[in-house]
Amino acid sequence: MAELSRRSLLRGTVGTGAVGALALAAAGCGVPAAYVGPADRAAPDRSARDRRLTFANWPLYIDVDERDKQRRPTLEAFEKHSGITVTYTEEINDNDEFFGKISPALMNHQPTGRDLIVISDWMCGRFVRLGWVQEMDRARQPNVARHLDPLLRDPHFDPGRRHSVPWQSGITGIAYNRKKLGREIQHTADLWKDDLRGRVTLLSGLDESFAMLMQGDGVDITRWTEDDFYRMTGRIRRLVSKKHIRRFTGNDYIKDLASGDVLAAQAYSGDVIQLKEDNPDIEFVVPQEGAELWAESLMIPGRAEHKRNAERLIDFYYRPEIAAELAVWVNYVCPVPAARDVLASSKDEERAALAEDPLIFPDGTMRKRLAIARDITSKERPAFAKEWNGIVGL
Repeated sequence: MAELSRRSLLRGTVGTGAVGALALAAAGCGVPAAYVGPADRAAPDRSARDRRLTFANWPLYIDVDERDKQRRPTLEAFEKHSGITVTYTEEINDNDEFFGKISPALMNHQPTGRDLIVISDWMCGRFVRLGWVQEMDRARQPNVARHLDPLLRDPHFDPGRRHSVPWQSGITGIAYNRKKLGREIQHTADLWKDDLRGRVTLLSGLDESFAMLMQGDGVDITRWTEDDFYRMTGRIRRLVSKKHIRRFTGNDYIKDLASGDVLAAQAYSGDVIQLKEDNPDIEFVVPQEGAELWAESLMIPGRAEHKRNAERLIDFYYRPEIAAELAVWVNYVCPVPAARDVLASSKDEERAALAEDPLIFPDGTMRKRLAIARDITSKERPAFAKEWNGIVGL
């Protein structure tokens, strides 16, 4: 985990190839041919007679055996418990790229060859709007129903989480070098003070960056408006013209903070856990005005042929003891708060210490300042992306 940031892989890119571009255009413009109605989303479920499933995930996003990197202990535990064989692939390296990869099958009502996928929630919103995923049977998922973090239960794009279940979660906040800066950062506005001129960076991805910046203006991001968006971009545009913002970044803010070239950065909570191991002067803060809580979520694509098997795997990972094992490895916000008690009771001091880490299990004060942003709709996206990319320089 130390040599490659997990969250660095979760940003969309510009230019996804011909197939991806066509698919994105269809999704963004609401082309009727791309939409799949409820009656065409399900395939005959082969789970009872074919005890297997195919699970597509991101690299470095599951526990592995330290002595044998090809082994994944929690997956092996599921296979032993259920009798279901899992074909696990680490094929997702970019949300938009993967969207383009599987969209031809989905829009043509064909199976993708995958029963379970993990994508960022802002991309999950596209899949839900297009009807490209199946609704899950929560009656068959008692652990999800019982243990899913209440903060993650009702996102704007999928009310009641009927089509998605968080795999891992995280916070977009502020990382800064407290020792070199010589003061605390408590508010988003603290980034705009004169002593940070040219020493602060923001995230370049629209979906990753906009929510926290709006919250700094006092906006309720669960119901933000077009006026809120342009008020925020107007402020950022002025800061860019004054050369206050050094640049817009992907995960390369990590090396900027580590080197001292940058003193403060919009950042992901999971990255800072790794940064602090090397430099304890690096702090992560959830601004007083709030920060965005996000997730990458499990979804069952349309026409998947092992839906019931996939639902069983999802529910298995919502057992607190299994969620705890995953949290130990990936170090992001655990979507199963009950896993904290499992780690706290561990006789291993390092594991027990993770239970007290607010970047894995946010405390009550931090939780009050976290919110899931309303997603950008397909109608809004073209104009908003043009505005943001004009500022960022994409």
